[in-house]
Amino acid sequence: MRRSYILGVLFLILMTPTIKAENTEQNPFLVEYDTPHQTIPFEQIKIEHYTPALDIALEKAYAEMDAVINNPEEPTFENTILAMEMGGKLLGKVTRVMYNLSGTMASPELMACLRDASPKLSKFSSAISLNPKLFARVKTLYNKRDELNLDPESLKLLEDSYLGFQRSGANLEGDDKIRYAEVNAELSQLSLTFADNLLNETNAYTLHLTKEEDLSGLPSYVIETAAQLAKSNEKEGWMFSLQFPSFFPLLKYADNREIRKKIYFANATRANKNNEYNNQEVVRKITTLRLELANLLGFKSYADYVLDRRMAKSAKNVNDFINELHLASKPKAKEDYDEVLAYAKKLGFKGEFKNWDWSYYTEKLKVEKFGFKEDDIKPYFQLEKVTEGIFGLFKTLYGITFKTNPEIQVYHEDVKAFEVYDEDGSFLGVLYQDFHPRASKRGGAWSNDFRPQSNVNGKFVTPQVYIVGNFTKPTETTPALITHGELQTYLHEMGHALHGLFANTIYKSMSGTSVYWDFIELPSNVHENWAFEKEWLDTFVVHYLTGEKIPDELIGKLIEAKNFHSATGSERQLSLGMCDMAWHSITEPVTGSIKDFESDAMSRTSLFPRIEETSTSTAFGHLFNGGYAAGYYSYKWGEVLDADAFAYFKEHGIFSKEIATKFREEVLSKGGTKHPMELYVNFRGQEPKIDGLLERSGLK
Repeated sequence: MRRSYILGVLFLILMTPTIKAENTEQNPFLVEYDTPHQTIPFEQIKIEHYTPALDIALEKAYAEMDAVINNPEEPTFENTILAMEMGGKLLGKVTRVMYNLSGTMASPELMACLRDASPKLSKFSSAISLNPKLFARVKTLYNKRDELNLDPESLKLLEDSYLGFQRSGANLEGDDKIRYAEVNAELSQLSLTFADNLLNETNAYTLHLTKEEDLSGLPSYVIETAAQLAKSNEKEGWMFSLQFPSFFPLLKYADNREIRKKIYFANATRANKNNEYNNQEVVRKITTLRLELANLLGFKSYADYVLDRRMAKSAKNVNDFINELHLASKPKAKEDYDEVLAYAKKLGFKGEFKNWDWSYYTEKLKVEKFGFKEDDIKPYFQLEKVTEGIFGLFKTLYGITFKTNPEIQVYHEDVKAFEVYDEDGSFLGVLYQDFHPRASKRGGAWSNDFRPQSNVNGKFVTPQVYIVGNFTKPTETTPALITHGELQTYLHEMGHALHGLFANTIYKSMSGTSVYWDFIELPSNVHENWAFEKEWLDTFVVHYLTGEKIPDELIGKLIEAKNFHSATGSERQLSLGMCDMAWHSITEPVTGSIKDFESDAMSRTSLFPRIEETSTSTAFGHLFNGGYAAGYYSYKWGEVLDADAFAYFKEHGIFSKEIATKFREEVLSKGGTKHPMELYVNFRGQEPKIDGLLERSGLK
């Protein structure tokens, strides 16, 4: 996943504040960072610094905004569009740290700062987007854009600015304009409430086991990690949390069916219980307000509003795309289900086959069919060695190198910071990696930036990007070992990071991952393909104890098992896309049960009977706190693009520097300076076809 918090147009159009000397002594936000590459001095930033710095930044931003609005000179690109683009230095410094750390270092104090900041930022955003005089200046320039002799990137910035104002309510009048601002402010608060509830629910649960027989079936590394968690909580025995590396192995390996059921319910009912963290009404309010916002702007649904600026273009195209993949996946997914059920019965299973039985018997079937289990593979994927392998791959493809710098401050001891250098030795940017779960961190994996790249008037600003995962921590006796699936996740997030690091645009609002949402997964997805290439795996995969290379036979089995139950995985992703599109295609508020609503939306893909207590939506952070509303389909859309793109690599060799350079120059470096289809065709020489994905996944 690319970004958990979208800072949006607000931070792209603010005015640069002038810092007063008397405010700089104690608050690190209010001075220029005296650090390597002006990286963030995390060790100096305290909770008490956020709100004062934000208030100062807003005060100055209001003044600077007024200066642009009331400029007596005729609007020019420089005094209007460029002035807005160059703004927001201080406010961006504060908010990027505050919002990004809320996903990795959340605390009641930080969340309180966010709740305090949210209405202030929403009010300021509306003050900009709904200001008629500011929009008039932009509209004047837009109407005579053909006469301004702008370079292509500046012209696109002007066009995007105009459309941004339009889509942010600039054409609204009277009560509609007031209501638009109110809706935006309420949505901002509800998003924070959703995230807060989900994090609290996740952290509130632990499964404490004290009987050794309850560990039957679990790999040794899972048991050791659970013992370490119990010890850290001053408990005897073993503890499991709802962090993915902790709970999922129970579903996959635990012989005790009741334990599998217990952990399944704990995860699948998050924020859906009758307590203070219930997200049902939050979901209902968010979707209702999004519908109202879309209606105010002249759209029938929120999906219509969002997809108006996507490659897919319309809800019909998205639904047709989802349905085409569903029709290809469902028959094979049903075959997968029948195969696993028959296998379970062969092993003596009796009763009704349930969700918490699926991963357990699927794993056993996979071991029998392909002759290996995860325990055989995981010792070969030591996190440090994987990092060396990925860095080596990127050096081969793109010529870049990564160097640690202990003087770059990090926000947690688990985080590592790297300087990134180009092939000619020039400095590209800073990469932060944050890989292990903790109570203050939400689940999943994502990427974002602390500072985007730009190059206005010849002043090149280098990017500072980060990637986040939730891989198993090292124990007292074992280093951090990751699964092959986590290797794919690592490659995926590094693809997003490269998109930011290779950015080479004039304007920050177009650099790196500032692209159409359904194009954003191409750079991440395409790099996952190397996880199944023996030629690359052979360069770094060795046993963490013996140093011996992974046997060719084991790699062969791993590759052979690549498409094992790929149809079931496809249906799972499509079901989430269906849920997303259903919520954001409503034309009337949902007044009934949200569980009934989502169940109806996802019923076509379901292989199991509905479980009344569970809910997808109440824990669906992608939609209600992560920027993927009416956009979850982009994961599958990105797979279509990446399957076609990797086929191009395969034609020329997986280490082809020629194709990698072309991908960097035509896609990764260009950001949002051109329409994504134009970028893709410039790279590939043709538009992508769905056939490549179907063939790669074994669905055709």
